Amino acid sequence: MKSIELIVYGAEVLCPSCVNLPSSKETYEWLEAAVSRKFPNQPFTITYVDIYNPPSDDGNKKQFAERVIEEDLFYPVVVIENEIVGEGNPKLKTIYSEMEKFGYHAVEI
Repeated sequence: MKSIELIVYGAEVLCPSCVNLPSSKETYEWLEAAVSRKFPNQPFTITYVDIYNPPSDDGNKKQFAERVIEEDLFYPVVVIENEIVGEGNPKLKTIYSEMEKFGYHAVEI
């Protein structure tokens, strides 16, 4: 199985439409814990990208961070293999379903 990368694009400041939701960083940490529990011992990476300070050495992440700002996407935006799978308040069920398409097998908790 190929290890996939989940990327959480967000910012320190909450998006205007996401006032009562967790911060992007909190969502990233929550997602990392939830995915690790659901797919134990299965390789994946999860990366947090600050949309206002993206990594300068990764053109794809920098370009997508700019897109989040330009298109006023609700962040955090969760991306798996170049597909947006969650925006604003990402749903675990949708993220799990996308990972299963790549051969991940859920372990019931």
